[in-house]
Amino acid sequence: MTEGTKRADIKPGIEVSIVLKQDQRTGKLTKGIVKDILTNSTNHHHGIKVRLEDGQVGRVKTIHT
Repeated sequence: MTEGTKRADIKPGIEVSIVLKQDQRTGKLTKGIVKDILTNSTNHHHGIKVRLEDGQVGRVKTIHT
């Protein structure tokens, strides 16, 4: 598992754990498959923002390989 701070590490179709906006205080992770990458910059210290296949949006905390 790797961190989700580099855009190059994230591709549509991979399994990731994200933190949803409403879960930022608790740090609760949500697992899913990446549909779209929403962050344009190459790096983001809080994690790259993605949309999962089920429509949820959050920042990637871990990439499952």
